[in-house]
Amino acid sequence: MAGILDSVNQRTQLVGQNRLELLLFKLVGRQRFGINVFKVREVLQCPKLTTLPKQDSYIKGVAHIRGQTISVIDLSKATGGPEIVQTDDSFIIIAEYNRSVQGFLVGGVERIINMRWKDILPPPEGAGKTSYLTAVTEIDGEMVSILDVEKILNEINPISTDLSEDIVDTHVGESLGERIVMIADDSTVARNQVKRALEPLGIKTVLAKNGQDALDQLQAIDEQCENSVYEKVALLISDIEMPEMDGYTLTAEVKANERMRQMPVILHTSLSGVFNNAMVEKVGAEDFIPKFHPDELATAVKKWLKMD
Repeated sequence: MAGILDSVNQRTQLVGQNRLELLLFKLVGRQRFGINVFKVREVLQCPKLTTLPKQDSYIKGVAHIRGQTISVIDLSKATGGPEIVQTDDSFIIIAEYNRSVQGFLVGGVERIINMRWKDILPPPEGAGKTSYLTAVTEIDGEMVSILDVEKILNEINPISTDLSEDIVDTHVGESLGERIVMIADDSTVARNQVKRALEPLGIKTVLAKNGQDALDQLQAIDEQCENSVYEKVALLISDIEMPEMDGYTLTAEVKANERMRQMPVILHTSLSGVFNNAMVEKVGAEDFIPKFHPDELATAVKKWLKMD
């Protein structure tokens, strides 16, 4: 199983082609789930776990792996399913989200599969606000669910969206007038985190649930503009991993459009890796901000709105 990610460095070529690779796994039962390979550091048989006093009920324990102590989350229990009891037969997916490393306890790991983002679809409308799905797709005639890991982590350890006092400045929004900032992210939690972080700046926002939704909204706004979208949308903040159209492809579409290219784009993502800087330059984005530090994001927003 350790060799399943041996060629991960060669997979960077998929980024920017609206493609990804999913690591397929199961929790309890037959339902299959997927996680983007770029989030995964390592997959290993579940080692002996140490239970800590007063640990969150979703934390199975901590593991000592390669000199690092990592919290291991029972991914089944954290998403409302039954607890994974037999850890001896289980696996841990070591992943990096939002500048921290976590272990996700899963029942079994299958294989890596190459996908197109346009084949990754938003969750069904009837899934509801309590759903832990951020996207779904079909593989071998069966539905595969992609979990909203940011929502899971935020429920276990909520992230503050408060800005430092020296960053707060409502004059930013006042200077924009009726112009808005668009936020594109497939995670409801992530969208709202960004929105709340910008509220102390007095900024009006509009939300998009993925790259295709953002592009559709921008095209609709363009029809109301005399010269360019920039007349109404002062800035686009976009996640990278999104169903239907990823953030790199969205940025490339924006920068290829004469009526949109003046609008600055900040890519805001939990993806890590040295390839990001190269990809940001390739698609023409103005900035790249790792999730999630409200002061850092607000400072970048002020910079590209020419307020700093």
